[in-house]
Amino acid sequence: MTIYSALVRPLVFRLDPETAHHLAIAAGDGLGWIAGALRAAMTVEDDRLATDVAGLHFPTPIGLAAGFDKSGAAIRALAGLGFGSIEIGSVSVDSSFGNPRPRLWRLPDDQAIVVHYGLPNDGADVIARRLVGTRLPVPLGINVVVTNRGPGAAPLNADQIIGEYAAAAEAMAPHADYLMMNLSCPNTVDGRDFFADAGHLDAFLEALDETRLRRPVFLKVSPLGGIEAIERVLAAADGRDSVSGFMFNLAPVKPAGLRTAEKIWRELPGAISGPPAAALADVCLRETFRRMDHRRHVLIGAGGVFTAEDAYAKLRFGASLVQLLTALIYQGPGVVRTITQGLAQLLARDGVKNVADIVGVDA
Repeated sequence: MTIYSALVRPLVFRLDPETAHHLAIAAGDGLGWIAGALRAAMTVEDDRLATDVAGLHFPTPIGLAAGFDKSGAAIRALAGLGFGSIEIGSVSVDSSFGNPRPRLWRLPDDQAIVVHYGLPNDGADVIARRLVGTRLPVPLGINVVVTNRGPGAAPLNADQIIGEYAAAAEAMAPHADYLMMNLSCPNTVDGRDFFADAGHLDAFLEALDETRLRRPVFLKVSPLGGIEAIERVLAAADGRDSVSGFMFNLAPVKPAGLRTAEKIWRELPGAISGPPAAALADVCLRETFRRMDHRRHVLIGAGGVFTAEDAYAKLRFGASLVQLLTALIYQGPGVVRTITQGLAQLLARDGVKNVADIVGVDA
């Protein structure tokens, strides 16, 4: 048992989840000045972990998923925790409050979180100004999405939705090492359903080609729809140099097998992150890796990464990089070093010279 789980987490879990989240970001913002010293203490340096993906160098494949630092306020401190990459957002053209509160709940029996944030962020212009001159020791990804203007807002047409993605991407590209286009947010109706239409996806990718972002671009897509949905995305991206790879979002449905009593979560809106999300995410990784062109595209895996074994499995299922978020909440900031160190030990145990050598071996 760590100090965090024994002393800190019980106190944090007395707070409303969103209040605790905001306090964590504020603390990270305030501790940015010690990020260098923090990283020196937390980083695991092992040549087996270093990998090059989409033309970028990652000192380890373990990254922070989007959704924790939505507006890029605490990235220096977060990079100090020993992550191999940091992804912020989702960022939209205009600022957004997101969905009405409450919109975040804990399911401790499942080490899970129910997320219904609805993409709150400070907007592309504010976040771009915040990132001017920022240099991290690891790649910075920026997750881009259409603005959530709330339940009473007039719906956007197809050209407006695609235009918002393109405008936000252009605003954020100068400050990003890579861009993640969030095409399937489970908390907004347009974001979830719009790109299930192959015509919309093709039009979006054409617009993306025209922006000439000069950054690797990944598509974050829905895990629902089975093989047909995966093949539709791969077909749309085939032959497009603007797409470097794919990632799967949380599903906007409650997974089977939850330990938490149904009466607690049945009426809660939103998606569930943490270990309950792992099974579907892993199926999507395997099936996509089997079908995609490995010379052109890579996968980023997420969903229930709490241990080195979890990360190792996702790499072997086809992910070149792995992201986590919910583990920070349940295990604390030390989990990054624990997982990274454990991953290096697993590679050494199996005689693997570099993490890239195991990508997809179990697919």
